[in-house]
Amino acid sequence: MNKVFKDFRSFNKHLKIIISAKKNIVFTNGCFDLIHIGHLDYLKKARNFGDILIVGLNSDQSVKRLKGINRPIFSFDERADFLSYLDFVDYIIKFEEDTPYDLINRVMPDILVKGNDYETDDIVGAKGVIKNGGKVVTVPFLHRTSSSSIIERIKERFCK
Repeated sequence: MNKVFKDFRSFNKHLKIIISAKKNIVFTNGCFDLIHIGHLDYLKKARNFGDILIVGLNSDQSVKRLKGINRPIFSFDERADFLSYLDFVDYIIKFEEDTPYDLINRVMPDILVKGNDYETDDIVGAKGVIKNGGKVVTVPFLHRTSSSSIIERIKERFCK
């Protein structure tokens, strides 16, 4: 089964099947560039909130706009392939925008998950999910690490 979709239109028929099967849909998103243990723990926790975990994955151009000209480290295809190997990630959908607002409104998950570094009022798509009867959940991070901090550690050690 293909888990990676490069646009919502190609995913839509799968979404209809999921909805008709009355599965609880969990959605989260991110760049997931330079994937680390914090990402893995976060995604696994997110999956535990429902039956199906859909990950919105920023396109390369979106990552570049958000993180800077030297990012992403790994291309969309590489990041998506990595995530597709995780059995707790059911689907990955590419989005081109800086936020997944449109994607969230199309998927309209039962549960929207973000890290606890966000307040519910600041989570993109939260208002629509709540208005539709869904929940917004924040989860704590296992490690206070980020791809950016890993890149900085590498620079400090090897680029002197």
